[in-house]
Amino acid sequence: MIQNLLLVGCGSFVGGALRYLCGQLLAGHTLMHFAIGTMSVNLAGCFLFGLIYGLLERFGALQSQWALVLTVGLCGGFTTFSTFSSEALNLLRSGAIAPLLAYVLTSVVGGILLLYAGRQITTTL
Repeated sequence: MIQNLLLVGCGSFVGGALRYLCGQLLAGHTLMHFAIGTMSVNLAGCFLFGLIYGLLERFGALQSQWALVLTVGLCGGFTTFSTFSSEALNLLRSGAIAPLLAYVLTSVVGGILLLYAGRQITTTL
């Protein structure tokens, strides 16, 4: 268990550092008033997660330590949006449409509302 935590932590460090680097490279660039850096990282992270998952699946390594380092660690550190998208895709592939819609709407709308609530709490302190 400790070894797996360390492996995930190492992958997360690299993913977080890459996210920061990408954000710095794209800082100040916007499209229709939203940040290109965040969107680019989220989309690239989803694509990277898909590539890694597909390769791990193809080589029968989904339960390996490499899977932990590269998916939970690297991609999770790069963007948790990739994990969210993977879980949503799994619901879609299993035909669980109602749970998929509930998960996506609750996560996105709930996340925005809770971020707003948390921010409002801090501005009233």
